Amino acid sequence: MNDGIHLEALLAASAGTGRQQLALFGLLSLGITDLLANGLIGASNALRVFFNAENCSFVRKRLRDKTADEIMSRGVQLPDLFDALPAEEAQREFQRELAALRSLCLKLLEEKQLVA
Repeated sequence: MNDGIHLEALLAASAGTGRQQLALFGLLSLGITDLLANGLIGASNALRVFFNAENCSFVRKRLRDKTADEIMSRGVQLPDLFDALPAEEAQREFQRELAALRSLCLKLLEEKQLVA
């Protein structure tokens, strides 16, 4: 993943309702979380590709959803764990954060009634 995901362009192209856009955001976020959990993308790369300032601003200003905003906030902080903590502790916290992200994504999808 060399290019970043531009949520504004992607979600605008979906031409869906706000609820559908939030559901799509939830699916994308869940996918990024799974890539992180499986080691297919690193925290710094995820920050550059998905949890970047442009996408955070879009989520806050346009999607206006507390859960979506929390997903982005937690994602932005993932690389900091490895800068601030010893390696073993950072890895434990990273796994906790991924679990929290996954839970938030599923909560968002449930709220938007995409999953039963």
